[in-house]
Amino acid sequence: MAEDQATPDGPDLTKGIALTELADGQMLTGHVGKDQVLLVRRGAEVFAIGAHCTHYHAPLIDGIVVNDTVRCPWHHACFDLRTGEASRPPAFNPVTSWIVEHRADRIFVQEKRSVTKPAQRIKLSPSAPKRIVIVGGGAAGFAAAERLRREHYQGELVMLSSDDSAPVDRPNLSKDYLAGSAPEDWVPLQPKAFYRDNHIDLRLSANVTGIDVESHQVVLANGNSLPYDRLLLATGAEPARLAIPGADQPHVCTLRSLSDSRAIIGHALKARRAVVLGASFIGLEVAAALRARNIEVHVVDPGKRPMERVFGSGLADFVRSLHEEHGVIFHMGDTASAIDATHVQLTSGARLKADLVVVGIGVRPRLELAAKAGVTIDRGVIVNEYLETSITGIYAAGDIARWPDAISGGKIRVEHWVVAQRQGQTAALNMLGQQQKFAAVPYFWSQHYDVQINYVGHAETWDELVIEGNIAQKDCLVRYMQNGRTGAVASIFRDVDSLQAELAMEKAVP
Repeated sequence: MAEDQATPDGPDLTKGIALTELADGQMLTGHVGKDQVLLVRRGAEVFAIGAHCTHYHAPLIDGIVVNDTVRCPWHHACFDLRTGEASRPPAFNPVTSWIVEHRADRIFVQEKRSVTKPAQRIKLSPSAPKRIVIVGGGAAGFAAAERLRREHYQGELVMLSSDDSAPVDRPNLSKDYLAGSAPEDWVPLQPKAFYRDNHIDLRLSANVTGIDVESHQVVLANGNSLPYDRLLLATGAEPARLAIPGADQPHVCTLRSLSDSRAIIGHALKARRAVVLGASFIGLEVAAALRARNIEVHVVDPGKRPMERVFGSGLADFVRSLHEEHGVIFHMGDTASAIDATHVQLTSGARLKADLVVVGIGVRPRLELAAKAGVTIDRGVIVNEYLETSITGIYAAGDIARWPDAISGGKIRVEHWVVAQRQGQTAALNMLGQQQKFAAVPYFWSQHYDVQINYVGHAETWDELVIEGNIAQKDCLVRYMQNGRTGAVASIFRDVDSLQAELAMEKAVP
C-alpha cells in the first residue's frame, strides 16, 4: 500500500524544524510534498523514514522505538531506522529512507535516500549450498525464499508448492478478502514478477512424495527427482476433515488456500443462511466475514465457550457477546451429526437450515513427508534451536516445527502466521551457515469486526489470570501467568502495551 496520503499531516520538513522540537527518543510525523515522513531522534542522530507500515499501512508513530528500529503497532512488524528495511515480518517491503540534514539548530528532510540495488549474481563460494529446495508455499516457505535473496544468496532456489496459486496473505483469506472489503489484488504476498526477478523457481501444484536422504533428492509425484544441498520443510498444516454423512456435499467448505476462500465467496454470493462448524479463530473470523455479507450465521461447537482454551473465560465470553451483537447465533456444547443439501443435523436434535457450511474444526500438521524420510517426529517435526531437524542439512519451519522455546524452557509447536514467517527467515540464515538461534516471541492477531485481539507469548496453561482495564469496554490487557511468570499477554486496543509485553519477553530470554 502507498505511504503517502491525500492531505499529509504535520510540519513541512523541507522547510525544516527546530531540533528542540524533537526530544531524544521522540517520534514526529511530518511531510515532504505528499509523502508522510516519520522523524525519530536517537541521541544526537535523527532518522527519517516512511511513516506507514508496508504491511497494512499502520501509522508507525503509534508504535515504539527499540534501539535503531521502530515497531509497528498493529501487527508487530519492524523497520530499520537507518535503511528503512523491513527487519521482521509480517512486513517484507521496506519503507522509504530519507536524508536528514542538520543546519545550525534546525533539521531538514528534502531528499529520498537512493535504494541500494541487490548485488549482481556472482560465483558461489565453495562453502555455500549450490541449490536450496523449499517444500511449501506458505508463510515459512515464502519468508525463507525472500530472505535468501535479500541476503544475496546466489545459488539455485527452488520452491515447491502444492497450492495452485503463488504465496498469499493467508490471514486475509478469512478477514477482509472473505468479507468483500479487500480486492484480490491485495492477497498475493508479491506479484508474479517478484519470483522471476529474484530467480526463485516457484513451481505450483508440485506435490513432493518422498525425500531420498542418501542422495539428497526430493521425489515429485510426477516421478521426477530434484537434488538439493539444503532442504527446508515448510509443509504447513491442512484442515481437519469431518467424518459424518454428507461432509462431502458441494456446499461444505474448509478454508486454507486462496481457492478455498474463492469457493466460500462463490457460495456466499447466493447463500442466505450459513452454518460454521467450530468456534475457532478461523471459524469466528469466517462468521464475521459472512455477517458482513448479511448472511445469517449459526456457529456450532462442542465447547462451553469459544476459544476458551487459548483466551480463558473472560475474553471468551467477550468474543461470544461481540459476535452475538452482530447477529451470530451460537450452539455451544453441540456438534454436527449429518449434513444434507439444505440442513445440518446436530447431535442435540436441532436441525439448522444451511445454504453454506464452513468447517473450521482445527488443522493437523503435514508430517507425513518428514516422517517417511526418517526425521524425528514428536507432535511435530523436532528441530534444534537453529531449526535443523535430526537429519543434517534438512530444516523445518512453520506449522510443522516443534522447537525448544527459550522462554518456557520446553518444546512447543505454534500454528501462527507471523511465527512461521519469522522461522522461515531464521531457517534461511542458518541454511547459509549463519547459526542464528530462533528465539522470537510468538505473536498472532485475530480480527472480529472492528476489534483486533493481539496475543504475544505462548501459554498452554496458567494458574493466574491478571486483567488490566476492562474487557467489556474493549480496553484491556490480560496476562496469563504460571508460577508468577508471564507466559502470554492478550490485549484489545492497547497496541503499545502489547509491543512492550513482547519486548519484555524478548529481554527475559536467557
